[in-house]
Amino acid sequence: MLAEQIRADRLVHVFGPGGHSNLAAQEVFFRTGGLMHISAILDGGTLLSDGALRSMAMERTPGYGRVVVEDWQLGGQDVLLLVNAYGINAALIDAALTAAEAGVRTVGVSSRRHAEATAADHPARHPSGANLHDLVDLHLDTKVPVGDAVIRVDGVDEATGAVSTFANAFTLKWLMLSVVELLAEDDLPIPMWRSGNAPGGDEANARFLSRFRSRVRML
Repeated sequence: MLAEQIRADRLVHVFGPGGHSNLAAQEVFFRTGGLMHISAILDGGTLLSDGALRSMAMERTPGYGRVVVEDWQLGGQDVLLLVNAYGINAALIDAALTAAEAGVRTVGVSSRRHAEATAADHPARHPSGANLHDLVDLHLDTKVPVGDAVIRVDGVDEATGAVSTFANAFTLKWLMLSVVELLAEDDLPIPMWRSGNAPGGDEANARFLSRFRSRVRML
């Protein structure tokens, strides 16, 4: 799906509504070795940089995800990757529902196990109680365990070593690599980012930059 989108010279949007889930969108956007057709939706409301408690409150606010997706004016020719550690929060579910109403093709990245184990009345949930994996066209299961943190230290009450950020990043990196492998079959230049700090980086990026400067909002 993503390779077809890029072959048609269309963008692939990625949105990670949730404090640390935003990191997933940033990891595949404007990134060394990344595809230039990736457009990250980096909305300030759920970014930790605008306040951690505020971020959590906004991701739990029904209707917020709808506002963000509608603001980006996505439609029937668009593809949207929705990434979230647990796949349940209100902003995420509203984003998925709004995208579906607009005819956007959607891919979800989240933990099915975590979503299914979360109570229907959990305060983070959308009023519908829906899970991301039930709403998207395709779903990639990160298999993050319930609670996220996976390491127990003797004498410490809480577990440590949260894995969802790693799982999201790994899944998206695998996905992008798979897309690059498909695009390579065309034997055509693939617009990809080179580090600006690497030799020839600015020059390599400049070959394609004009194609994306006015189309990718966050550039």
